Parts: sequence; structure tokens; C-alpha cells
Amino acid sequence: MSTDLVSRQCYRLLGRLVIYGGLVVLAAFYLMPLWVMAVTSLKSLDEIYGGSFIDFPKLVTFDAWAKAWGTACIGTVCDGLKPYFLNSILMVVPAVILSTAAGAMNGYILSKWRFRGANIVFGLLLFGCFLPFQVVLLPMAQLLGRLGIAGTIPGLIFVHTVYGITFTTMFFRNYFVTIPDELIKAALIDGAGFFRIFFSIMLPAALPIIVVSCIWQFTQIWNDFLFGVSFTSGEASPITVALNNIVNVTMGRKQYNVDMAAAMIAAMPTLVVYVVAGRYFVRGLTAGSVKG
Repeated sequence: MSTDLVSRQCYRLLGRLVIYGGLVVLAAFYLMPLWVMAVTSLKSLDEIYGGSFIDFPKLVTFDAWAKAWGTACIGTVCDGLKPYFLNSILMVVPAVILSTAAGAMNGYILSKWRFRGANIVFGLLLFGCFLPFQVVLLPMAQLLGRLGIAGTIPGLIFVHTVYGITFTTMFFRNYFVTIPDELIKAALIDGAGFFRIFFSIMLPAALPIIVVSCIWQFTQIWNDFLFGVSFTSGEASPITVALNNIVNVTMGRKQYNVDMAAAMIAAMPTLVVYVVAGRYFVRGLTAGSVKG
């Protein structure tokens, strides 16, 4: 083996070590807050105040998790995160289904059943994607009051469905334009109608973007705080509002272990979704990137 070949291999190995070593350091730095949350939630309050946040617990205890889930005080109510976790489930599932279904139908119409002014409608929907939450708070509050669903979970479902339609429509419209128009023409010749084409051709071909839409909406809705604190109150609040109330409880010593356990409980569903379906999310984003 020549000296030049050995040198090249050494340089290549050194380059890989530098790259992977840097990635490991960055990953450790990025994951450090998660580590602090995890180990703090497993410590007793005395150990937290007498030691370090980073150290592994001397005695692992799940008391903080039990408090955060079932007995931690939220304002004047000591029922933990459990009922608010269920509220978020009851809010997220219908809102994701409704906004995804509406976005799929809108994308289908705007891409395959074009009409005069379709581009203007799509442009207005795209503009809606960039509207900040604060802009819609007052008009949405007035609308919810007139509909009689203010301060309720159905009202929050309505808010997230309406706000999410702009994003899901964009996803589906950009995906459906990559499906050949010849399929639609052939189906029309065979006698298929509007809904038959949608359910038999478009939706089966749109599974990747359906996954993208569901993950996107689930994450956005579950993590939302502003709409939850603005349009609900009391027992109808989602988990993000309950988490904020737990963290802001100031009776006695600050219960960092309960705060960290509550934060991890609130973050667990989105973490599970991305761990289980993250690869499908990336595939779905790139599935419609090339037409034809």
C-alpha cells in the first residue's frame, strides 16, 4: 500500500471523526434541556435544592409525575393535568380530522376543478397562513359568542379547524397539481363524478400528504397556548393552559420536579407522534415536489 493512499485514508478518517464528533457535541448540547427536565422530574425536592440540576438522581422517585398527573394544584383546583390532557385529546382529534378533510376538498377543487378566480382564492388562503394569531382574537371571540360556543371545547375545535384550513389547503393543492390531469379525464369518460373521483382516485393517491397534514395540525393544535387561554376557561382549558397554571403556582418552595414532570407529560404526545411517524412526515413533504 502506497504512502499517498494511507495518507488519504487517514485524512478521510480524521474528517469523519471531526464531523461525527461535532454532531455528537451539538446533539448533546441540543438535548441538554431534555436531560435536565427528565432527571429533575425524578428527584425529590430536597435533592433538587441541595444538589445540581444536571446530576442523575440519587434516589429515583415518580412522586412528581404522580402529582403533576393527578394531585398537583392548578390554581384553586387540585386535580392535576389528567382532565386537561383529556380536553386536549377531545380538541385535537376532531380539529385535525375536520381541517384535513376540508383542506383535501379545497385542494382538490383548486387543482382539478378550476374556476374563474381560483388563483385569487388560493392566494387569499395563502395570505391566511401568515396572519398572526393576535389578529383573529377579537373577531373570533365575537363570532364564538354569537354562535354560543365561547369558552367551550367545541368552540376551540372550531377555531383550530378554521385557522388550520389555510395550511391544509396549501398542502393538498400543491400535492394534487402533481397528479396527472389525464387520470381525471379518463375517470370522467368512464362516468365518474366529482365525489367518486375524489374518494376513489385523489384520496388514495394523497396518503403521504394526509400524513403530513395530520402531523402538522396535531403539533400546532396540541402546542397552542394563545387560543386556549383566550377562548376557554376553567375545566374546559387545554393542557397547555393547565401547564402554565401549574408552573406559576407559588405556594411555598418552587416545585421544580413537578413543573418538569408536567412539562414532559404535556410534550409526550407530540414527541411520540414524531418518533413514530417522523419519517413519513419527511417523505410526505417531498412526495409532491416533482410533477409527473
